Amino acid sequence: MTHTDALPTTAAADPALPNRRARKLIKRGIQLRMAALFAGLSVVCLLTQWLLFSAMLSNSAHKMPVGGDYLLDLVPSLLYRSLAFSVLIALPLTLLVGVQATFRITGPIYRFESYLKEVIRGTQLGPCKIREGDALPELCELINQATEPVRRRSVEHQPADEPGRQAG
Repeated sequence: MTHTDALPTTAAADPALPNRRARKLIKRGIQLRMAALFAGLSVVCLLTQWLLFSAMLSNSAHKMPVGGDYLLDLVPSLLYRSLAFSVLIALPLTLLVGVQATFRITGPIYRFESYLKEVIRGTQLGPCKIREGDALPELCELINQATEPVRRRSVEHQPADEPGRQAG
């Protein structure tokens, strides 16, 4: 599976190219780990909420003059249903938002990797560009500054090589 279609060499150079990235996982490992971290945090929050609500409800049931025992009998089933419903809603939503949020980070990381590989091969002579709104624009500028001497050298050597090839 190639990712070159999702992130073109010059993202802003061709106006015909869409400004939106393809909706596939760019850096699958990073994105899924970050989304799992978000989901794990949601589970911890839901369980904490469940424990606090259970303690408050049980405490209130003990203080009730009438019907407290009946409420205590209902507490487990009410809380389990509430927890199950929250998990069924919160976990998929958290995973979806987590993966979606990582695109602004993993997209530029993938772009930097592919750009640097092209600079090393000598096929990329222009500056690195990322999409508007993506994270890490400062890193992109540093990469451009760091690769400028290499790209300049490639441009200087390229015209000298071509006439020799044509003559031979």
